[in-house]
Amino acid sequence: MDPRTSAQDVMRCDLCETAVVQMHCDTCLVNLCKACVGEHFSADLLNPHKIVDFKDRKSTPLNPKCKSHHKEQCEMYCKKCDIPVCSSCLESNQHLGHELSKIIRVLDEKKEVITKEINELNDTIYPTYQDIASDVQNRISQLEKEYGDLSTAVTKHGEDWHREINKLVRKLKAEVDEMKNTQLQTLQKHLDEIKKTMADIKGEIDSMETAIDTNELSKLFSVTPSVQKYRNLPDKIVSSLPKFIPGKIQGEQLGKMFGVLSPSSLTSDKHGYSMKTSQKSPEAGSSSLVKQLPEEPETVTTIDSGYECQYNVACLSDGEIWTSGDYNTMKLFSVNQGSLLKTITTQSGKNPSDIAMTKRGDLVYTAYNDGTNKPFHPRGITTDSQSHILTADYNNECVHIIDQDGQFLRYIDCGLRQPWGLCTDTNDNLFVAQLRNKQVKKIKYKHLQ
Repeated sequence: MDPRTSAQDVMRCDLCETAVVQMHCDTCLVNLCKACVGEHFSADLLNPHKIVDFKDRKSTPLNPKCKSHHKEQCEMYCKKCDIPVCSSCLESNQHLGHELSKIIRVLDEKKEVITKEINELNDTIYPTYQDIASDVQNRISQLEKEYGDLSTAVTKHGEDWHREINKLVRKLKAEVDEMKNTQLQTLQKHLDEIKKTMADIKGEIDSMETAIDTNELSKLFSVTPSVQKYRNLPDKIVSSLPKFIPGKIQGEQLGKMFGVLSPSSLTSDKHGYSMKTSQKSPEAGSSSLVKQLPEEPETVTTIDSGYECQYNVACLSDGEIWTSGDYNTMKLFSVNQGSLLKTITTQSGKNPSDIAMTKRGDLVYTAYNDGTNKPFHPRGITTDSQSHILTADYNNECVHIIDQDGQFLRYIDCGLRQPWGLCTDTNDNLFVAQLRNKQVKKIKYKHLQ
């Protein structure tokens, strides 16, 4: 066939190069047509030739050449010496008493071992490495986000410093203006008094010059000496300017005042990953990568919230948590850095009794001692998959369901006794912890559309 006009050519005999391949020599690995089989035999009469149909090629094992007797093929295998042996090796009694096995059986055993290893590589090891690569990639993405959050926190803190510095600059400039105005007013009043005295002196001079220019004795005798009162000069007012004494900017101390970064670390945990099993248990069906539990629990991070009594915590994300305690504030912290990111004060000014997060990331809280004298006394709080807010009404012994905009929807009243703590599972079953009867109730409630 012409390769320029044919998509694929058929295989040709390696000897005549024209006829279509029909046979195969498994010994010499040569493709043959039926007409060339005899020629192939006659070309090398010393070697045994294994001729098979082309479709059965490579089915005959190629016995290795003996290292001691180069012209012979090894048909046996010495397990003690761990080498292939030929008939001449056996006749030499070098392997007398050794355990021998047909090399074809050793080949089958070796293929079985390799097949098992291939299956393990395909079914277990490679998928495990795929999951590990995915896990590392996810942690890289998470690291990018968390470092971005860290940079944002530093920028925000810098903006807070700029605002405080600008407030301080405005305050000092206002004080400068006030001091300036006070001194200018005092000096202006002093100048006005001097100018008035100068006008009086000028009047005295004019009166005396007029009396001198006349010959009338009465006008001369009417001039009263007044020079003495002007000889006592006014006090000189000396202004003392304030000085701006800037605080010393010392880089190291300033850095500590602004905030510092805790050291980062990369550690290697030899128990961090475990081999993926080929059979999935119902419990492990949701996760393709099984991680081992550490032999002993360990504290990864400790965050100082600043409360005298720490009551509640809620996760905003893997890297951020809300906390509440014995103050009227709720604080958002970075888990990795331990730094304070945000503070929110309750509207009532009272302590929150519980906090929770909605599915879209909104913070909700309860404050039962708000001072309005209402019959509603909320304690525990949680949310469900539809972002409904559920809160325990301790005194009225029921649970309130509120939508994400704060509108009341309905009550849950199932014979509860002093309900306090609440939580929901993935199926939106409600669990209610009752204060005094030591019971937790699981409640299935109907979702509202």
